[in-house]
Amino acid sequence: MESNQPALRDIGPAAIRRPRFKLPPELGIFGVLVAIALTFELLGWFLRGQSFLGNPTGLLIMILQVSEIGLIAIGVTMVIITGGIDLSSGSVVALAAMVAASLAQSSDATRAVYPGLLDLPMALPVLAGLAVGATVGFLNGSLIVRTGVPAFIITLGTMVSARGLAKLYTHGEPVSTLTDSYTWIGADANPVIVFLGCALFFHIVLRYTRFGKCTYAIGGNPVAARVSGINIQRHLIIIYTIAGLLTGIAAVIGSARAQTGQSGMGVSYELDAIAAAVIGGTSLSGGAGRITGTVIGALILGVIASGFTFLGVDSYFQEVIKGGIIVVAVVADQIRKQKKR
Repeated sequence: MESNQPALRDIGPAAIRRPRFKLPPELGIFGVLVAIALTFELLGWFLRGQSFLGNPTGLLIMILQVSEIGLIAIGVTMVIITGGIDLSSGSVVALAAMVAASLAQSSDATRAVYPGLLDLPMALPVLAGLAVGATVGFLNGSLIVRTGVPAFIITLGTMVSARGLAKLYTHGEPVSTLTDSYTWIGADANPVIVFLGCALFFHIVLRYTRFGKCTYAIGGNPVAARVSGINIQRHLIIIYTIAGLLTGIAAVIGSARAQTGQSGMGVSYELDAIAAAVIGGTSLSGGAGRITGTVIGALILGVIASGFTFLGVDSYFQEVIKGGIIVVAVVADQIRKQKKR
C-alpha cells in the first residue's frame, strides 16, 4: 500500500518550519558596555598601573550618578517611543529640588525659606518634589496636544521657564541644612534601589500591558492608533506626566544626595537622558525602544564618564566625546531603520 504522505527526504527546508530563537536586542548593547569597561580596565593598567573595575568607591559613585540620569531616561524613553521629545528634564530637576529642599530644612537652618515649616515629616517634601515634576509634565503634555505645537518647541520653552523659576524661588540662593530623614533618601544604595525598581515597573508596563501597547502604537502609526480607538491626546498627557514624575523623583534623590537644593542642578541632564535612551536602542522616530536598553545606555554613559575621570581626561574633552556618542547613536538608529525597510 502506497502512502500519500511525502517521505521525510522529500520535504524541503521550506516545508519544515522550525521556531527561530531570537537573541534580545539589548545583548549587543550589553556587549558594548562590557567592551568599554574592559578597555578602560586595560588603559588603567597600562597608563596608571591601577584597576578601573577594581575601584569600588569609583564604581559606587558612578552607579549613584547613573541612578539620577536613569530615572529621567526611563520617562524620556516612553516619550520618545510615542514620537515626542522632552528637553525640560534638567531644568525641572532644579525646580523640583529647590521646592523639595525648602520644605526639608531642619530647625538648625539659619536661612530657612519657610521659617514656620521646619522639621516636617519626610513625606511632605518628597511629595512636593514629585508634584512639581508631575505638574510640569502635565503642562507639557497638555500644551502639546491642545496647541499642536511640536514637543521640541514646547519643552524647550518649559526648559527655560523652569530654570528661571528655580532661580527666582530663592533669588539664586541655595537651600541647605536638610533633615536627616530627607537626606537618608540619597544615602547608601537607596538611589540605586529606587532606580532599578522604577525600571522594572515600567519595563513590565511597556511590555505586558495595554498601556504599553498603546504607547508603541502611537509612535509607530498615529493614524492606525486613532482608528483603533486609542485616545491619543489623553495617552500623551499621561506619558508626559509620568516623565515629569520620574524627573521629580530624580530631583528628590539628587537634592538628598547633595544635601542641598540649587538652581544650577540638572544642567544637561535632559541630553544625557536622551543619549541613554538612544544608545539603548530607542528610535527617535518613535515606535521602538525598551527600558532595559535604556538602563544599559545609562550605564554606558556612566562608565565612559567615570573612565575618563579615572584616566585624568579633561572634563571639557569629555563633553566633546559625549556629543560624538550621541551623533553616532543617532546615525546607528537611522541605519537600523533603513535595514528594516
